[in-house]
Amino acid sequence: QAIINHCRKNYNLLIGDRCAEKMKCEIGSVLPFKEEKNMEVTGRDLLTGLPKTFTISSMEIRDSIEEPVMAIVSAVRRTLETTPPELSSDIFENGITLTGGGALLSGLAQFIQKEMGIPVGIAEDPLSCVALGTGKVLDQMDQYIDRIIFN
Repeated sequence: QAIINHCRKNYNLLIGDRCAEKMKCEIGSVLPFKEEKNMEVTGRDLLTGLPKTFTISSMEIRDSIEEPVMAIVSAVRRTLETTPPELSSDIFENGITLTGGGALLSGLAQFIQKEMGIPVGIAEDPLSCVALGTGKVLDQMDQYIDRIIFN
């Protein structure tokens, strides 16, 4: 959404969710690349209603996603602040693992690690791991039912 808003505000163009996701995956980053990247994008001109192509840089994408990235870091910080001490020590020793599409954003793990001072890894299959793990738990539900009922 931040990328869509950036294109609307700075280029007066409307792009779709899939286009913004593609931009995020191909040239988006939290940390600067050694060599910045550019991408040609086609959107709908909000004044004329006609398609228009423009070029956007990885630096612009990085600037546009700064606020949501900082919100993620803040959420991690708040979560760690309320985590019980016995779990906190485990997290500070072993770190956290990023899952979901956001984990694929270049430099996010390194940025969180630098900001929080804890190890941060990325799941082997970040897009599917939560669903796969939930499926495994459901397949073995009989092992968990007593814990759920009595806790």
